[in-house]
Amino acid sequence: MSEATERPAPDADAWAEACAEDLAAEKERRRAQYGSPPGSAAEELRKLLDAVTDKVAGIFDGPSSLSGLATQGAVQQLISQAKSAVEPVIERNPEVFDHLAAAGNELLAAYRSAVEGHERRWTSADDRKRDEGAGPTEHIDLD
Repeated sequence: MSEATERPAPDADAWAEACAEDLAAEKERRRAQYGSPPGSAAEELRKLLDAVTDKVAGIFDGPSSLSGLATQGAVQQLISQAKSAVEPVIERNPEVFDHLAAAGNELLAAYRSAVEGHERRWTSADDRKRDEGAGPTEHIDLD
C-alpha cells in the first residue's frame, strides 16, 4: 500500500473522550438552564437556615421604635442560637441528613402508593355503580 491510502491508527480513547466532552457540554447546558444542582442534604439545610435568617431579618428591619428593636434583637438571638445548635451536628454528621432525606422520600412514596390504591378502589366502585344504572346519570336515547 502506498502512504496516501494508509489510514491512521484509530485512537482507542477517542470514543471515551467524545463521550466525556458531550457529557460535560450537557452538564454545562443544564447548569445554565436550571442552575446548579442541589447539594447534599446538609448543604441544603445550611442554605435554608441562611435564607430564613435573611428573611426574618428583612421583616424586622423596618421598625425603629424601642419595642421593634428589642423584638428584632430577640429574633436575631433566637436564630443565631438555633444556627449554633444545628451547625455542629451538620458538620459532624452530614451523611445523617442524606439518610433522613432518603427516608423522607421513602415515606412519601409509601403514602402515594396507599393513596393511589384507595383512589383506584373508589373510582372502580363508582364505575360499577354507573354500569349498573345506579349512578346519578340516566341514559336518554335521542333516536
